[in-house]
Amino acid sequence: MNRNKECEDRVNKDKEVESYLNGELSEEEKLKYEIAGELGLLDRVLENGWRSLSAKETGRIGGLMTRRKKQQNK
Repeated sequence: MNRNKECEDRVNKDKEVESYLNGELSEEEKLKYEIAGELGLLDRVLENGWRSLSAKETGRIGGLMTRRKKQQNK
């Protein structure tokens, strides 16, 4: 069962990376990837998926996304 979960996670990661490379993501997802790139985390995300990041790293991305969304709404 654990092995099936790993395969499913890999397929989902591959689909999302393909969507990113083809420019087929929502604006929110694009922002997430943009911020990951600014923080120097994009290569790791593309290679290993979002699960490869620590809670601190994902929290930083989420915090910056929230800040930017607030700035855009002003």
